[in-house]
Amino acid sequence: MNVGSWLTRHAQSAVGALGTLSRNPVATALTVTVIGIALALPAALGVLVQSGRSLAGGWADVRDFSVYLAPGVALDRAEALAGELRANPDVASVRLIPAEAAAAELGKDPGFAGAMAALESNPLPHTLVVRPTEAIDNAALDQLGAEVRKAPGVDQVKLDLQWVERLNAVLDFLRRLGVLVGGLLIAAVVIVVGNTIRLDIQNRSAEIEVAKLLGATNAFVRRPFLYLGLWYGVLGGIVAVLVLLGGLWSLGGPIARLAGLYGSSFELGGASGGSVLAVLAGGVLAGWGGAWLAVSRHLAAIQPKVD
Repeated sequence: MNVGSWLTRHAQSAVGALGTLSRNPVATALTVTVIGIALALPAALGVLVQSGRSLAGGWADVRDFSVYLAPGVALDRAEALAGELRANPDVASVRLIPAEAAAAELGKDPGFAGAMAALESNPLPHTLVVRPTEAIDNAALDQLGAEVRKAPGVDQVKLDLQWVERLNAVLDFLRRLGVLVGGLLIAAVVIVVGNTIRLDIQNRSAEIEVAKLLGATNAFVRRPFLYLGLWYGVLGGIVAVLVLLGGLWSLGGPIARLAGLYGSSFELGGASGGSVLAVLAGGVLAGWGGAWLAVSRHLAAIQPKVD
C-alpha cells in the first residue's frame, strides 16, 4: 500500500468529518458542550484533591509538637532536655523558647499587654518546639510524645494529629469518588458520541448502501464516522480545558480570601500540563471509542438491497 495515498485518504476523511460538524453548528455545539462538561468535572475534582494533599503535606510544621515544662523548672533543665531530644534519631530539630522570651512576645500583643503587665510574676513555662523527621510515622510519633511526657520536669505535651488524619481520609475518599465519577462520565461521553454517530449513520444509510454497491470496503465507509467521533472528542476536550481553567480562575480569589480569614496561605492549585493532556486524551479516546462502538454495531446492519 502506498503510504502517501493512505495518508491522503485519512486526511480527506478527517477534513470531511470536520466539515460535517461545521454544517450543523447548533447540534455540534450542544454535543461538544455536554462532552466538555462531563470531562471537566472529574478533572476539577482531581485538582481539588491535589490541592488538598498539598495543603496537608506542604506545611513543614504540620507535625511539630510543643513540650511545656512545669512551672519553676530551671532553664538549665529545659536546655538539657532539648539536647536529649536533639540526640534522638526521630527528631529533626528542637527550638527552645524560654519563659522570659515567651512573656516578652506575648506582651507585644495589644490584647494581652495589659494582662501581662498586671501580673506580679511570669506564669509562662519554658517551652520546647520539637520537629520530628519526615520518615517517622504517626504511631512512632505518638510513642515519642509518650516518652517525652515521662521526662523529668515535663508538665504537658501538646501533640494533635487527628485533624491531619481526618483531612487525609477525606481526600482519599474524594480521590476514590473522583475515579468513580470520572469513569461514569467517560462512559457517558462514549454513550453520547455513540448515539450521535448512530443517528448520523441512520441519516446516511442510503448513501452507505450506494457506496457499498459501488464496491466500497467497510474500512472506507467506517473511516469518516471514526474521524467524526475523534473530532467530537477533541473539541469536547478543548471545551473541558476551558471550563476547568475558567472555573479555577473564578474560584481562586474567593478561596484565597477565605483561607486568609483563617490565617492560612492556601491557594487552589492550577491545572498542570499533565492534567490538560489527560483531559484531551480522555476526550479523544472516549470520542473514538464511542464512534467505534456505534459503527461496529450499526454499520454492518446496512447492506445494499439488490432486486
